Amino acid sequence: MVKHVILWVLKEEYSAEEKAKIKAEIKAGLEGLKGQIPGLIEIKVNTEGLASSNADLMLDSTFEDEAALKVYATHPAHVAVADGKVRPFTASRVCLDYEV
Repeated sequence: MVKHVILWVLKEEYSAEEKAKIKAEIKAGLEGLKGQIPGLIEIKVNTEGLASSNADLMLDSTFEDEAALKVYATHPAHVAVADGKVRPFTASRVCLDYEV
């Protein structure tokens, strides 16, 4: 199996209320992909970090293998969420993919 973990920081221009809405929409969009993409085993978005965090939200997902992760990356449903709910609102992205 392969883990795909992403940390995002939202753009600073948003108020706390706007950030809460953006995080909720990202969570709903990404978690809604479960069952739509072959090889995607589990997907969870954490939006409530502790005050000591320096990221706003985290994607924690599991795939059958690296090939399934590549399918996910280009799958139209994932691309729609990434382009519509994630990329326009994020200032930075850090990713770590690894085998488990």
